[in-house]
Amino acid sequence: MILDQILEHKKAELRHKQSRGYLADLKSAIRDASPPLGFAVTLDATRTATSPALIAEVKKASPSLGLLRPEFSDNFDYLRIARAYHEHGASALSVLTDKDFFQGDLRYLAEIKKALPMPALDKEFMVGDIQFYEARAHGADAVLLIVAALEKRQLIDFHALATELKMDTLFETHHERELDTVLEWIPTARMIGINNRDLKTFTTDLGVTFRLAKRIPSDKIIISESGIHTREHVVKLVEAGVHAMLVGESLIKSESIEKKIAELRGTTESVNTQ
Repeated sequence: MILDQILEHKKAELRHKQSRGYLADLKSAIRDASPPLGFAVTLDATRTATSPALIAEVKKASPSLGLLRPEFSDNFDYLRIARAYHEHGASALSVLTDKDFFQGDLRYLAEIKKALPMPALDKEFMVGDIQFYEARAHGADAVLLIVAALEKRQLIDFHALATELKMDTLFETHHERELDTVLEWIPTARMIGINNRDLKTFTTDLGVTFRLAKRIPSDKIIISESGIHTREHVVKLVEAGVHAMLVGESLIKSESIEKKIAELRGTTESVNTQ
């Protein structure tokens, strides 16, 4: 299964990063870094009655589709993509940083954060402490914890570490049992993500959001992830009580990011809300 392959590879990758010198360098970079921006606060402030806040994803490839655009083989202009998101109404960014399965890079995150004044999520498969120091050192304002990939103790400890580093945490769920784990074991969790993509098969179903959103308390920020392609999808998310949507492939593969954002948000034109 794809998720299991990614996690095993990630654990092996981390074994090569375990050195006091590397961690010391990361901690030094964090001390000199600007304070994180409020990821959750921004989502809450920018959602509207007709559209969830938009987390736009900077994504080059996926294990199931390969490169999302043919030209990315020669030129993945992540800064141009991120600027287009910023200029046309995205509330926050999600930046893929996994190298081997999604062809991402922490460098993309760092350079985007230097260029743009908007909160960003490090979209990575977090399995070890050092990744949190990497995320913060490269400018992340929030990190992702995939409930299907972690034990309860890891969820608790990683959330505490992210909080210590002043980053927000997005807990990603796909099944009722994963959602119940978060609600029971991390009562302070503010952002609950519902991934419509099954990470074992990579198939998508928006019905997952409609089913799980009903179980989430009103004090949480509900974020629907994956499989969001049309205005009709967005209208249904609003009706389900979703506060934010994470969209990547439909934006990246569109002929015009500006027009696609406008379509999803139900506006005649996209406007920078930052």
